[in-house]
Amino acid sequence: MVFEKVTLNGNYVRLEPLTLKHKEGLSKAIADGQLWKLFFTFIPSLDEVDDYIFNAKIQHDAGDGLTFAIIDQATNQVAGSTRFAKASIKDGRVAIGYTFLGKSFQRTKINTEAKLLMLKHAFEKLDLNRVEFATDYLNTTSRNALLRLGAKQEGIIRNHMIMPDGRVRDTVMFSIIKNEWLGVQQHLKFKIANKVNTTLVNKKLEMSPS
Repeated sequence: MVFEKVTLNGNYVRLEPLTLKHKEGLSKAIADGQLWKLFFTFIPSLDEVDDYIFNAKIQHDAGDGLTFAIIDQATNQVAGSTRFAKASIKDGRVAIGYTFLGKSFQRTKINTEAKLLMLKHAFEKLDLNRVEFATDYLNTTSRNALLRLGAKQEGIIRNHMIMPDGRVRDTVMFSIIKNEWLGVQQHLKFKIANKVNTTLVNKKLEMSPS
């Protein structure tokens, strides 16, 4: 099965199937924080963006999944990228991964709503049973973020893959399953609303006279 190229719209985020039209914006997001220097992720350098977009198309054509550009609705800027990957429709599962955001967009509601949109599509539109997440054992930020998302840690796959620098990586597996989706959805909506309210309060404080 080839994933249908769909755009997923939220209040703060728009997920568009990644194409060459996103190259400039994606490059700016990667440069924002020099993301390719993070040793525990697979983020393309600025010289590799063309290949990244081309490989995303190949994987989509092969039925592996669908890569998105993450668009900030407020500014129409490309904030980063994320992907449905390692799909097995007959088994009712897919992975969400290869997610990265420019430094300016990190620790905002952007990633939370992007995950909400993808999970909603996976469980409600595609009627899948399971969504997986995999991250480097050394990436404690990602591991903690997945737990806050509502995913459950399943285990550690030791010596799972070789990283670009030659390090042999242990991978931590997380998942959300279908009967957990309603609770996770409520949790994510609450997190987004709380972040919005916190942002509004901070803006009011900044505007108040000292």
